[in-house]
Order: sequence, then C-alpha cells, then structure tokens
Amino acid sequence: MSLLEKKAPEFCLANQDDIEICLRDLKGKWIVLYFYPKDNTPGCTTEACEFTEALPNFNDLDAIIIGVSADSTKKHRNFIEKHSLSITLLSDESTDMMQEYGVWQLKKNFGKEYMGIVRTTFIINPDGIIKAVFDKVRVKEHVEKVQQTLQELQNS
Repeated sequence: MSLLEKKAPEFCLANQDDIEICLRDLKGKWIVLYFYPKDNTPGCTTEACEFTEALPNFNDLDAIIIGVSADSTKKHRNFIEKHSLSITLLSDESTDMMQEYGVWQLKKNFGKEYMGIVRTTFIINPDGIIKAVFDKVRVKEHVEKVQQTLQELQNS
C-alpha cells in the first residue's frame, strides 16, 4: 500500500534526548523522515553523516530531518556523539510507527527470513501530506536525490 499523496500517519516518539517528538508539533514545516536499520552500521552511519553534512541545505529549504530506527534513545545518543551528528533520531522500539509507514517488512538474508526495517525515506509537506517516497534506498547519492526532490516539490 503506497502512502504517496496520503496524510502521513501520526506519531509521537522519544528522540536521542528522551524528548517526545510528535508529527502534530511539526506542522508547517517540510519533513524528511527516513527509516534506517541500525545505529553504527556502515550504511546507516554513512546515511546519517551525509544527512548531517547536508543539514544547512535542508535548513535553507525549511526542512527538518528525522531518522527513525528500533534502537533505544541511549543507542541514538551514543551514535550521535560518536559521529558528531546534528540530526534528530527517534526511537521506535515497539516498531508501531514503522508498521504504520509500511517499512517493517519480511526480509531475507543468507537464506534466513526475519522482520526488519526496509531503508525508506518520506518527504512530508507542511500540511502533513506525503509528497515523495524513496523505498529500498541505496545510500550512495541518496541525500542528494532527496534534496533535489524536495526543491522540485517546493517549486511546483
């Protein structure tokens, strides 16, 4: 089921500082909401560092970047400190939000099947409507693509 052009599912989750962040509090801003498998793994670290590096460009576009994984707020805090990240990370240990966004899926690795996070990014407009979905994301050049798409959406 595609969420494109639909209202973004509501959420309230704790960030790396154990402060609750809710979608309703972010109304009026563009949101880049990205789901990633695990803190401190190579692809996820690259993605988080590239989003942090590009943060000034996203700020210029009046957009906030939020990463979500099933890691605890404590793991997020360590991840942020270890890599000097300046983005917000939310903890969805219950996977409820990930299920609502359709990114908690059956995965296969080395012949084993398990439930896990499919790396996905959503762009949500100031009215809370999902305007772009990047699924099964490859980390290389992803941040640039998201930024380009965001600019195009804002100019259309």
